[in-house]
This record gives sequence, C-alpha cells and structure tokens, in this order.
Amino acid sequence: MRRPFVAGNWKMHNTLAEARALAKAVWNGLRGKNRVDVALCPPFTALTTVAEAIKESPVKLGGQNCYFEPKGAFTGEISAPMLADAGCACVIIGHSERRQVFGETGELLHKKVRAALQAGLDVIYCVGETLEEREAGRTEAVVARHLDEVLAGDIPPARLTIAYEPVWAIGTGRTATPEQAQEVHAFIRPRLAQVFGLDAAAAMRIQYGGSVKPNNAAGLMACPDIDGALVGGACLVAADFLAIIAAAADSVS
Repeated sequence: MRRPFVAGNWKMHNTLAEARALAKAVWNGLRGKNRVDVALCPPFTALTTVAEAIKESPVKLGGQNCYFEPKGAFTGEISAPMLADAGCACVIIGHSERRQVFGETGELLHKKVRAALQAGLDVIYCVGETLEEREAGRTEAVVARHLDEVLAGDIPPARLTIAYEPVWAIGTGRTATPEQAQEVHAFIRPRLAQVFGLDAAAAMRIQYGGSVKPNNAAGLMACPDIDGALVGGACLVAADFLAIIAAAADSVS
C-alpha cells in the first residue's frame, strides 16, 4: 500500500515569526504519528526558519519553485542546489500558478524537473486543467500533455510525486468531487506505467490539490488512486492542516 504524502504549499504567506509558529504547531501536532509523509513548502525567505523549527522531526522541507540553472545572473531566481543547501528535501514544480500567472512552458518545466533531481531533490510535479478545458472535454488531453512534457525513462519514479490540481478548484472554494478526482487519478496511473512500468507506477504517489479542506479530505483520501494532498489555503491553519493529514492517515488504517 502506498504511504500517503501531504504537502502544504504556503504560497506568498507568513512572516518569519508566523512561519516559525506554524511549523512548530504542525510538528507538535504530529508527534507520535508517523503514518503519513508530510512536507512544508514556505516562501524562500522562510526556508531556514522553518528548517530550524522542524529540525529532528520527520517533517520534510520543500521549495515552491526553482530555476534550472545551478547559478548565474538570474535576478530574483533560486536554484535547486540552493534549496538543497537550505535543507529542502523536495520542490514543487509546474504549479498552475506558475503556468497561468508566470507563463511557464513545458520546455521550461522539463529543465526544472531534471535540475531538481540532479540536485538531490524529490519533485512534486503538478498537472491539471482549467475550467474552460474541462467544459470542453479536454481534461485527459491536457493532463496527458502536462505529463508527457516532463516524463521520461531517465527520471527515477521513486523520487517523483504527481499532484493533480484542477485549476478551477484552486483557491476558488470549488473542489472536484471524489468521483471527478479519482477519474483523473485513475487516468494518470496508466500513463505513468507506460513510462516507468506497471510496478513502478503502482508504487508512485498521486496527490490531489484544489481547495482541500478538513470537511472534504476524508472523501478524497478514500479514493483508491489518491495518495495524499497538495494543500493550499488550509495548510496556513495548523489545526486544518493536521485534520487533513489525519484523514490521509485514516485512509490507510
């Protein structure tokens, strides 16, 4: 059985004091509970602060993005080796906000994924359709394209997590029903098998992301191909984030 993985994407939130307090609250709430892998992905400014707050805990530190070059004249960017040096174990790549707001292309994301892996980081790679694409019946085509842009046999599947995040459900309060989410997750896994083989695909984790909250987490986590969550707004409140983690733990109990 796949071990659930719940990651909190703090996006552009929290001062250093707020970041420290939230990270400690999550760690305190998880003490003695280890059925779920957990990662916190704060803004770059708070990485070292959060790293210190979760030191000696099983909670992983993650970055929200990285550039594909290891160093150079790239004002405002941060490299994968810099994330690793700050204590990160993983990084989110391809989040819909990076695609939609910042115009990141499949070619760029392909480079980012490989740069992150080369630096020793695990990757949470995001895929998902807009509302217009879903209503046009193009969900599977869009998700397949997002996967095909970066997947290849040179990627170690054990270091890759896929996060299905329908763009229409991110920050909108709208959530895919468990049936809608499971349908797409069940589409993704055979695509992974085409690249990595059946056994590797069966072991890979596919998170759901998109307005995950304590009141809908259990239904989502009960789906056979949903292996955790990439959480946005709800991860900024320790009690809510811990409730989502608890729902993930219950799904494998």
